[in-house]
This record gives sequence, C-alpha cells and structure tokens, in this order.
Amino acid sequence: MALTDKTKPTDVALNTDLYELTMAQGFWESGLADEEGCFNVFFRDNPFGSGYAIACGMGQIADLIENFRFDAEAIDYLASIQAPGGGPMFKKGFLDYLRDFRMRVSVSAIPEGELVFPREPMVRVIGPVIDCQLLETALLNLVNFQTLVATKTARVVFAAEGHPVSDFGLRRAQGPDGGLAVARASFIGGATNTSNVLAGRIYGIPVFGTHAHSWVMAFPTEVEAFRAFAESSPKNCVFLLDTYDVHQGIKNAITVAKEMEERGERLAAIRIDSGALAKLAKETRTAFDEAGLPYVKISVSNDLDEYTIQSLFAQGAPIDSFGVGTKLATCDPQPSLGGVYKLSATRASGEGDWRPVMKLSEQLYKRTIPGIQHIRRYYDEVGCPVGDMIVVDDVSREGATRMVDVLDPLTTYDLSGRDYAEMLVTLVEDGHRVGEPESILTAKARCRDAVMHLDLAFRRFLNPQVYPVGLEPGLADLRQNLARSARA
Repeated sequence: MALTDKTKPTDVALNTDLYELTMAQGFWESGLADEEGCFNVFFRDNPFGSGYAIACGMGQIADLIENFRFDAEAIDYLASIQAPGGGPMFKKGFLDYLRDFRMRVSVSAIPEGELVFPREPMVRVIGPVIDCQLLETALLNLVNFQTLVATKTARVVFAAEGHPVSDFGLRRAQGPDGGLAVARASFIGGATNTSNVLAGRIYGIPVFGTHAHSWVMAFPTEVEAFRAFAESSPKNCVFLLDTYDVHQGIKNAITVAKEMEERGERLAAIRIDSGALAKLAKETRTAFDEAGLPYVKISVSNDLDEYTIQSLFAQGAPIDSFGVGTKLATCDPQPSLGGVYKLSATRASGEGDWRPVMKLSEQLYKRTIPGIQHIRRYYDEVGCPVGDMIVVDDVSREGATRMVDVLDPLTTYDLSGRDYAEMLVTLVEDGHRVGEPESILTAKARCRDAVMHLDLAFRRFLNPQVYPVGLEPGLADLRQNLARSARA
C-alpha cells in the first residue's frame, strides 16, 4: 500500500471489500456499534496436500490496526459512492462516525513461523463487532497469502536438504505488493535470500543476484562476457552457462576461472537455467573438479519446485543451491490458502457472559467451532508435537487429556501425560500493540525449529499422515448441542 505517490499507510482502511463497510453501517444504524464479537481466522485444508502449514503475516497485524484510519480523502470517496438503487451508499451520520474511528480490538495469533493446522484459529480477534468486521478483508489479505508462501517455501527448503534456496520470484509475483509479500514470507519459510532489492531494504533480507542471458548476448563472445563480468564483480561472480551451449559454457567458465585464480580471485559458482539439469550438473562438476576448481559451486534454476528438487537429488545431481522463482511466487499449483474469518461468540458491549455461536451450513465440512477458542499443543518426551486441542473459556478444560477429532466425533485421542503449550499469543490489546515488534529472523528461526521437530510422517510429500486436531470433550458437546438446537 505504499509503493506509489497515490497510496499511503492509512489507506489500509479502504483496502477492503465493500460489504464490510455496508455491514458496519448496518451495525451502527441498528444500535450494535458496541456489541462485541469474537472472530477466528482458520483454513479447512492444508495447502499443497501437505501435512502442515506455516503461520505467516501475523507480524504485520499490529501495523495494520495502528494505521486503520479513515482520513478526509477516504470519507470523501465513500460519500461519492452511489447505491445501485440510487442515492448515496453511505449515510452522513455513519461517515461522521468513521471520521474519528480507531480500532479497539484485541488480537491473539499463532506466532509467525510456527506450525498451524486445519480448523484451529491462527488469528483470534475480539472487540466491537463493527471493528472486527471492518478488519476482516485486510487481515485475511495479510495472513492468507503469506501463510501459503511460507508453507510452499518450507516444503522447497525441506526438499533442498540443507542447500541454500533463493527467492527469484519477483518478476512473476502478483504485483509489487505481492513480490514484497513473497520475499518476506519465503524468508521466514526458510529461503536464504531474495532477488528483491526493495524487500531487502524494507525487511533486512539478504539480497542476491549476478547476471542474466542478456549480459552474455551483449558481448561478441561468451568468454568475453564472462571476462567482463569477472572484472566488474570479482566478489560476486557467478556465470550463467546456458545462453548458447552449456558444454562450451563450461569450457569458457573454466578458462575465466583460471584467469581469476592468477589474479588471486575465485569464481564463486555457475548457474544452469535450462536443459537436463541433473545430467548437466554432473558434467559440470566433473569438468570443474578435473580442472582443479572443486570450490566452484553449482546452482540451478528453471521452474523448480519441491518435487523437481527432490527428483534432482534422487538422480544424484551434485547441486549446491537453487534459485526458485515462478512456482514459489505463484504458489503453484495452489494459488490460495482458502483462509476464512468466522464469528464464534458475541456479547453485549463488554458485559456478561459470551454467547457461543456457530455456522451450521448445508455442508458438514463448513460447520464452524463456537466459543472463545484457545489452542493447546501437546508434545512428546523429545519435544515433537503430537496433537493440538482446541479449548474454550465457557466449558471445563482443566485437566483435559482426551480430545475429540475436529471432524469425526467417533474418533478420540488420548494425550494424558503429555506436556503442552498455549499457542495463541497476544499481539494487540484494545487497539494498541503489545510489546516490541518481533524480528523477522526470530520468525525464521522458529520455522526452522518447528519443521525440524515435526515427525517425518507429517512432512513427507506423498500422502502425509494427518496431524491430530481435536476439541476438548466439553467443547465437542457444546458444538453438538448448538447444532441440535439450531436444527430444531
């Protein structure tokens, strides 16, 4: 929202779907401006057929809430919108209400970089129902895409088996803001660096890049192009070998690498961007080793994803690093996480008990979970997660050791004897940030640790085991009773 002179940070209030504003006006006009609600962000299925997802985007929620303002320009624009039936869409009294509007919500979330699983709240928003409703679209916009990118990256990094992965996706990303989101989320998900220079400046992510095919094509010969680049960037020297013919490119790279050695310099790596990557990598490694250049690394790119990388290693390819672009930035083959924002409890202006509510839907699959929800993650004796229990404030949850599967009430899990941790952390209270912003490096380290401790059965790409997510028995009963009452 800040990439052109036409936008500014406070424009986030208009970065929303129109129906959020029409509902807010309806709440205001109905006298429900101070009615309180609890909303949860969750998704129903892990992306990419994975056994897990990586929470991301939460680190920007406090900024979103602090900047959520309707300035004079925003009010003037809203006043200009006409209803389909004629006349202004918004009433003057409501627009006056928005002039002094400030977010009063409290927000808790699963920390960035942490594992998150289907149907559990990765963000919980509590506050006046108008505030919660106005926040919906912008909040989903933050966490949906970044969680998707972080998850994709974690899978790619897992396939790379400890070898560096670079984000090369800016030119294929969904616009400038999408490119920034990809760089940020992929770094948290495990990428080593990014080609996106603006992301490097904004987020402090290491940046990386050398030359393209056009560099080689601009010179009379390939070897002259390599020489010129070695002289221009001796400390950042990587040659792209496949502009014309990789086999000749190998010879030319070796020639210039030897010349660099005579000057006390070293060729860092070569990159291959097309062809039979495994075969060409083997040929390149053999040629450079025989030439006495074993220190030169081999990097590959060209529409890579976790499956391609896994296949390259299965073929014994001696590859040292990967540049992953299109399929990372576009989250191929799944362009959306499908995260939703659903109301789970209400009460009258901060007084009395919460009233749990749930959406039944015509599809059992879309049935929501009622109440003010919390997540307990249980661990085995070596610190590996074994199950997540959703509990709520308004039912007994002390000493709970058994949980009912979130989808199948006939399936239960025994978690007795397991240690657990509360997963939701408070980020915002009454519209104000809690504590100092967390470092992106902290989120990155959390992701690395979380994935490392997840059992391989949940990490494998083919038919991963389903991680147990369930309800505390009292919550399972509450859900069933509410469903029966609503159907009756």
